[in-house]
Amino acid sequence: MTTFSDLDPTLVRRSVNAIRALTIDATQASGDGHPGMPMGAAAIGYALYRHAMRFDPTEPGWWDRDRYVQSAGHGSMLQYSLLHLTGFDVTMDDLRGYRQFESATPGHPEVKHTPGVETTTGPLGQGLATAVGMAIAEAHLAARFNRPGFEVVDHHTFVIASDGDMMEGIASEASSLAGHLGLGKLIVLYDDNRITIDGPTDLAFSEDVLGRYDAYGWHVQRVDDGNDVGELLAAIEEAKEVDDRPSFIAVRTIIGYGSPNLAGTAKVHGSVLGKEEAEATKRELDIDWPAFTVPDDVLAHYREHLERGARARAEWIERWRAYQLEHPELAADLERAMRFELPEDIFAELPSWSPGDKPIATRAASGKVLAALAPHMPELIGGSADLAGSNNTDLPGEESMRAGALGGRIMHFGVREHAMAAIGNGIALHCGLRPFVATFLVFSDYMRPAVRLAALMRTAVTFVFTHDSIGLGGDGPTHQPIETLMSLRALPKLVLLRPADANETAQAWRVALERSGGPTALALTRQGVPHLDVPEGAVARGGYVLADAEGGEPEVLLIGTGSEVQLCLAARERLAEEGVRARVISLPSFGLFGEQDEAYRESVMPRAVRARVAVEAGATLGWERFVGELGEVVGLDRFGASAPGDVVLREYGFTPERVIEAAKATLARVKSA
Repeated sequence: MTTFSDLDPTLVRRSVNAIRALTIDATQASGDGHPGMPMGAAAIGYALYRHAMRFDPTEPGWWDRDRYVQSAGHGSMLQYSLLHLTGFDVTMDDLRGYRQFESATPGHPEVKHTPGVETTTGPLGQGLATAVGMAIAEAHLAARFNRPGFEVVDHHTFVIASDGDMMEGIASEASSLAGHLGLGKLIVLYDDNRITIDGPTDLAFSEDVLGRYDAYGWHVQRVDDGNDVGELLAAIEEAKEVDDRPSFIAVRTIIGYGSPNLAGTAKVHGSVLGKEEAEATKRELDIDWPAFTVPDDVLAHYREHLERGARARAEWIERWRAYQLEHPELAADLERAMRFELPEDIFAELPSWSPGDKPIATRAASGKVLAALAPHMPELIGGSADLAGSNNTDLPGEESMRAGALGGRIMHFGVREHAMAAIGNGIALHCGLRPFVATFLVFSDYMRPAVRLAALMRTAVTFVFTHDSIGLGGDGPTHQPIETLMSLRALPKLVLLRPADANETAQAWRVALERSGGPTALALTRQGVPHLDVPEGAVARGGYVLADAEGGEPEVLLIGTGSEVQLCLAARERLAEEGVRARVISLPSFGLFGEQDEAYRESVMPRAVRARVAVEAGATLGWERFVGELGEVVGLDRFGASAPGDVVLREYGFTPERVIEAAKATLARVKSA
C-alpha cells in the first residue's frame, strides 16, 4: 500500500491546489461565497479526506465511518470539493451550481441535502458543539456494544474550526464538557489564520487558545505550516493515539493562500477574488488546467480512496457478521436502533391516570413516562442542564455518564443550555440513540440557535421544557416565559406540545418518539393539574374536543392549552348553568392540528361557530388564526411577577370568571355582527 512518504510531492501539491482551483471556479461562477478559508485550509482537507479519515463514498451512511464536521461552514467549498474529488455523489455540475437555487451545494453545508455532509453548519460554534454530540454517541455506543475482539463501533469525529468558532460561547461550553468527559475519538483542527471579516483577529481576540484547550483537559498540538501535509498527518496520527482526551491541533494557515494581492487579508474572507486576481492566483499556484476540471492524475489520486474505503467497510462487515453470530441479541438491538425502529410494543409501557387520581404536574408525569420507557428502550439517553430534579429527567436505576464510563445513560450537561441542545443534535445525527435534553422553558432562549438548527436538520431530539408559565410562581418574571411558546411554534418542523394533564403528557412522549422528521418540544407545568379523560391518539392530532356542549350545537368554543384547559372546563360548567352551550377544545399542538385534514379540523372547530375564546398564559400574538376577528384571547402580553403560582395566575386574570367574561363578550360581538 502506498504511504504518504512514497508520494510524489508534486502530485500532493497539485492535489491540494485542485481544492483551491475548484473553490476559485465555483465562487467566481457564483459571484458570491467565501474563498479564503478553503484556499487557506486546503492542505488540512486533503490530509483528512485523502489520508486520515475512514469512509466509503459509495455508502455515505455506513455506521462506522469517521465523521467530518466543517464547523467553519462558510468555507463550504472546501468540503464540496473534497466530496467531489473523493467520489461522493457530488458532481462537477453540482459545483458549477454553487449557492444557486435548489443546487446540491448551498452556501453553507446542509445535512440530508448533500451526500457526505454530516451536519448543517454556518452559525459559528454550532458545528464544533454538534461534533461533541457525535463523539459522545460513538463513545456511548462503543461502551454498550463493543466486546473483546468485536469493536463494531470504532470511529473518529474530525472537525475543522475557525477563529470565529473559537470566539463563540457555545464552542467553549461544548469543549469544556468534551474535556470533562475525556472524548478520545474527537479531533479538532483549528484553522488559525488570524483573520475575520472585520480584519485581524487581534481587533477582538488575543487569548492563548492552546492554553485554554489545555485547561479544558484536551491534548493540544501546534502545526506551524498549514501547507505541510506531512506535519499535519503526523499531528493527526499523534492525536489518534490519545484515547483518554479529545485532541486540539492549532494549524497556522494563510487565508486565501496563493492570491498575490489578497492572501492574508480580510478582503478574501467573504468576497470573490475577481477575474484578474483569480487568474493571477492560478498562475501563482501553477494551476494550468481549465476551470471546473481536475487533472487525470490528481483525480485518480483522490479516487484511490474509493478502493480504500470499500476495503475498510468490507473489513468492518466481516467483523459485524462475526459479531452477529457471537452476540446476536446485541447485534439485533443495535441494528434496530440504527434503523430508527422503536422496540416492539414499547408504548404498552406508558402509564395512565384516572380523573379521580391525585393531580400532578405534567413535568412529574413526564418523569414517570421516562421511568417507564427507559428499561425497555435502551437507546433513550439524555439529561438536563443542571436541573434534573426540577425537570424530572433522571432515569431510575441508570448510571450517569462520566469520563471512563461513557456507557451511562444519564447525561449531566452542567449549566450549558446552548451546547446541550447542539450536543443533542449531534447524538441524533450520529444515529443509534434517541436523545432528550431538558431545562426551564424560559431558558430555551439560551439554546435557540441549536433548536432552530434541529428543526432545519429535522433531527429527532426531544426538548423537555418545564416551568412553562407564570404558574411556576415565586422565581418571578426572569423565569416566567411569556413569548416563548409562540416563538417556538414559529419554527418549521418543530412540533411544540403543551399537554393539559398527565395523560396528554404520556401521549405527547409517544408523538415525540414516533417522529423521525424533526424535533419535538414538550412544554410542561411546575404546578399540579387534575387528570383528564383523554381519547387515545388525541394528542397526535394536535387538537380535539375534550368536553362538548350539552343540549345542542356549541355556541362558543373555549380553546385552551396546558394548565389553562382546566379554566376552560370550569368556565364551561358555569356557562351551562346560565344556558350557554360551550365546547372545550384542548389544543396541545398548533402544528399537528394544522396537519390534519380539513374535515377533521372542521369537526373540532366548526367555522359556523364564530364565538371563540383562547386561553393560554402567554403571548396573545398568533392566536388570531383560531379566534378570528370576533373572538378573544385570555393571554398575557406583559411580564409576570414573583408570588405563589396560584396567586400570580389569579392576579393576571387566569380564572374561570375571566374566561366566562370573555365568552359572553365574544358571543355579544357575534350577535351584533
